[in-house]
Amino acid sequence: MYRQLRPVLFWIAPETAHRLVIGWLRLSRYIPFSKWVLRKRFTYDDPSLAREVFGLRFKNPVGLAAGLDKNAEAVNEWGCLGFGFVEIGSVTPQPQPGNPKPRIFRLPKDRAIINHMGINNDGAAQVAANLKRRARRRRVIVGGNISKNSSTPNAAAATDYERAFVKLYDVVDYFVINVSCPNVEHLSALQEGELLRAIVETIAEQRKYHDQYKPVLLKLSPDLSAVQIEETLALVFEYGLDGLVVANTTTRRDGLRTPPATLSRISDGGLSGAPLLANTIDMVRYIATLTRGQLPIIASGGVTSVGDARLLLDAGATLVQLYTGFIYNGPGFVKRILKSIK
Repeated sequence: MYRQLRPVLFWIAPETAHRLVIGWLRLSRYIPFSKWVLRKRFTYDDPSLAREVFGLRFKNPVGLAAGLDKNAEAVNEWGCLGFGFVEIGSVTPQPQPGNPKPRIFRLPKDRAIINHMGINNDGAAQVAANLKRRARRRRVIVGGNISKNSSTPNAAAATDYERAFVKLYDVVDYFVINVSCPNVEHLSALQEGELLRAIVETIAEQRKYHDQYKPVLLKLSPDLSAVQIEETLALVFEYGLDGLVVANTTTRRDGLRTPPATLSRISDGGLSGAPLLANTIDMVRYIATLTRGQLPIIASGGVTSVGDARLLLDAGATLVQLYTGFIYNGPGFVKRILKSIK
């Protein structure tokens, strides 16, 4: 059914379609028995799929990547579609509109998407309120992906991350520090050196003031060199971070089937989808080898077919995330992946 419906959805502007999906999920909570129907149709529960990772028990290893539900509007509903965890955000301390539209572009020939959203979100206070409103009924693990406001200079970035961290601390299960989004000017400069150290040190220190321990992960760019990865890992171990998300979207465009003339009409942004798979596998395997499998890795990037998730898990990932693959394959995709893993 989704294969028949997708061409119609793809006639709609990507951001409009995105809002329609979120709106439909929000509406479904007011329809009697809708959650039961969704769980019956789209979830696949098996005890062997459960994972114990950085002190949290995931009912299965397949999660929703950050960016699809930025403001935590439909967290419970994503759980009804089979996801074992949901990563919200990126969330900044203050609301921000993001970059000018259009800012999402589909590349069907490549089963990919280019987004130049610019971390648009409602701000940490509103996102925290959304999560508190549905906390009692929540049946899925939620990760909070945090970043700085675009207007904040990099020299003051650590304060922004800390503010978002504090506001979300009581309503999420783990955190992801996003310093690798290519859609915000100068943000990627935070990935190394003293700027990254200041952010990680601030978050690690702030966590000490909370009674309940919340895992903190760092999200890497797929465009890092081997040397940069090794330097980042040293920092991760120095400050006791709990894991990595590998990886963010890429600025590279090599090897695409989409005609260059089409790409030239698209603004700068991060590429996600099938073209990232090989690089994600290589990064996961490299990091897992360097760390001897001791550092949990959430693999995020390139899962657009059922077997892709297994390839990432075999390479050393602990968990996997979907975004673009979900858009191209529809709501039954998670269940098919879980059956394949089983």
